[in-house]
Amino acid sequence: MSRIRGFPPVLLATVLGIGSEIMRKQVSDTFDASVTTGKSPPQVLQTHHKNPNVDESKSKDETEEERKTRKLREKREKELSAPKMLDLKNDAIEFFDKWRESVISRVGSVMNSSKETAETQKKKASTATLEDPPLEPKVIRSNTNSEDADAALIELYPPTSTSLYSLDKDKRILLLHSMLLLLLSLEHYIAHSRILLLHIASSLHLPLHILTEQEVKVAQGLLEAAKHMSGSEETQKRAEDNKVARRWKVGLAGVAGAAVIGITGGLAAPLVAGAIAYGSRMSSKMMDAYAKEVDDFAFLPLKSNPNHKLVKDVPAEDRRLRVTIGISGWLTQKEDIITPWRVFGQQSEVFALRWELEPLMKLGSSLEAVVKSAAWSVAKKEIIARTIFASLMDALWPIALLKVSRVVDNPFSVAMSRADKAGLVLADALINKAQGERPVTLIGYSLGARLVYSCLMELGRRRAFGLVESAILLGMPAPSDEAAWRVIRAVVTGGRLVNVYSENDYILAFLYRTSSIQYGVAGLQEIQDVKGIENVNVSEMVSGHLRYQYLVGSILEKIGFEDIDVVEVAKEEETLALMEEAEKKEEESTEKKELTPDEEADKMEKDVKVKTDQTFMQQAAQKLHLSV
Repeated sequence: MSRIRGFPPVLLATVLGIGSEIMRKQVSDTFDASVTTGKSPPQVLQTHHKNPNVDESKSKDETEEERKTRKLREKREKELSAPKMLDLKNDAIEFFDKWRESVISRVGSVMNSSKETAETQKKKASTATLEDPPLEPKVIRSNTNSEDADAALIELYPPTSTSLYSLDKDKRILLLHSMLLLLLSLEHYIAHSRILLLHIASSLHLPLHILTEQEVKVAQGLLEAAKHMSGSEETQKRAEDNKVARRWKVGLAGVAGAAVIGITGGLAAPLVAGAIAYGSRMSSKMMDAYAKEVDDFAFLPLKSNPNHKLVKDVPAEDRRLRVTIGISGWLTQKEDIITPWRVFGQQSEVFALRWELEPLMKLGSSLEAVVKSAAWSVAKKEIIARTIFASLMDALWPIALLKVSRVVDNPFSVAMSRADKAGLVLADALINKAQGERPVTLIGYSLGARLVYSCLMELGRRRAFGLVESAILLGMPAPSDEAAWRVIRAVVTGGRLVNVYSENDYILAFLYRTSSIQYGVAGLQEIQDVKGIENVNVSEMVSGHLRYQYLVGSILEKIGFEDIDVVEVAKEEETLALMEEAEKKEEESTEKKELTPDEEADKMEKDVKVKTDQTFMQQAAQKLHLSV
């Protein structure tokens, strides 16, 4: 095999070594008790229980702040020394090391250099000083463009110093393209592989769009190649050419102009294509199993034709190496399943998750009714005066509001329980390759975020690493305690894990008041002392919980997300403005009737039932019309 002309093997191995060593350090940092993220916010609940194992006499000369810091450190150390947490850490590192070993081995074979050379470079990289500054949320201007995405790439994946940067841009692009193909030759494209490429792109000083364009082209090429090679042909070829299967037939110097079959030696194309496309529609057997657990569970494609059932029938231009799944947290109409997620661009294959329509419809109608009620209007002023956290911790809510709480408490409780169960099902679907073996980005708001939380916790329990590249959680009704978020970070290692919260989300605080508030509320506050989590405060943007549905695109712009359709974001903003204007007019024109809280609650329950029944009757009529 010819060498990679123009790319010194030592330099290439160094880039890979340092990039992967940074990633490994991120895994171990998740379980580092010394990591802190600054001062604890005043709303964090403080414990008053004494630790019998700590000698209090040693803290006489401590300031109150030092004592709190020491107590929190001891608490973290105790949590991290628990057997379950130690097992999770060891398993996460073991998975990473196996993946890195496979990459190093592949690099060695392709470069026609010994594995020992690559290992030597890896060891040198591990002893080098790795500057790893605390991760801050990437907040940028309102109009996302390529320059902003590039700035985010450099900040989130700091470049490694390498002389490869001195190469011509075309050669650096060729090198990045070659590395993408090399990683795909492992016959999967997991989250770790994608994150390594982000580090490499940053180190080569290449714009982010170069990588995404390469991913799109390769996905299309692999699908086209797979159409011309059957599974039986693949099996026979492997049997006849087992030795050649261990290395590529074509030197990477000629990759840029080679056909995909040539690039992969005619060996990996159908397998990788299967990994990319498998599960674009789940099998009927898989769907039946999931339907027993969660009603209406399905992935709805936003960009491609949903009638395509087989991989060979899906146009190559619709296929991608990455997947994004958007999950709504309540519904007021069926379109709400899909509409918030139209803001995503074309770089990833986008799906909306349909789940438990009836509970989500009831919740959406109930939330609207409560927010528009006289009881809420009065109660909100009192809550603002006392602050959300004072109301939560002291359990002092306005009497009038508690009277109407029955309208929303049960729908919220039912929907949250279903979200937890649906999260387990989503985790199982990802583990069973319902979306292939490609990096997944999960994003949800409200109970959609709770579903993602449940999914990530289950992936952690089942040690399913490498599936999820990024997770973005908006206004999430879930705990903010460190232990749970360490599990989640172990599953989303290296990628973006973003907690979006608003201190003005009074509805979320009220809904969550009966839950375990001693563990905090992620949708109301920062996640403390777990490295790698981006906390983004959107209090200025989100005036209430129901606004999240109409602010998905604007929030994604704010955090510097790489794949946004600015036209759809503009439509979203226009819709929100029109809705707010209509609400204001309705409030001004509506005749105020004096009702007692009980009478108002009775009226609200009736209105919610009527609206929910009408919605489902319309859906039933549509189904009947389609079946005729």
